[in-house]
Amino acid sequence: MRYSRLKIIFPVGLFIALFLDGSLSNVFAGSLFKYPYSSVLHLVLLWIVFAVFLDDRNELAIGIWSAFAGLVFDWFYTGVFGVYLLALPLVVYLCRQFKPWLDLNFLTMLMVYIINLTIVESFVYIWYLIGKVITSNITDFAVYTLGPTIAVNLAIFVVLYYPVRQLYLRVN
Repeated sequence: MRYSRLKIIFPVGLFIALFLDGSLSNVFAGSLFKYPYSSVLHLVLLWIVFAVFLDDRNELAIGIWSAFAGLVFDWFYTGVFGVYLLALPLVVYLCRQFKPWLDLNFLTMLMVYIINLTIVESFVYIWYLIGKVITSNITDFAVYTLGPTIAVNLAIFVVLYYPVRQLYLRVN
């Protein structure tokens, strides 16, 4: 079996993204969480989606790493166990199911990322609604949380797409 540098770079990048999710949310809290809007950074999700689609040899244990990152994310950032622990591996599973049928270019990955952001945010919303953590209705969620979250994360996607793609191509 051939050793890949990607097996080292992926977990390091995942934990950098995990750290940056919380740190940048804290630093830019005044802008990201300006009442009534709430924008959630999803750098971990971005890194996972890139890994699924840009790992040509499918040798990374992305599902296991995403579950571990979800556990850490729940533990440190949400305080509600199970949300990201289940949501991130679900995204990995769905992406792997659709990967063979997709042409991997910028627009396709952008649309996949939008769909994954919507899935994760909706999953979190439903989880919190069932757990009585929040009481907002679906319209408020869509307008004040989902829309701003997608806007901020798409801007980050556009900025990071080519550098991350080049990184994966170089080490894969």
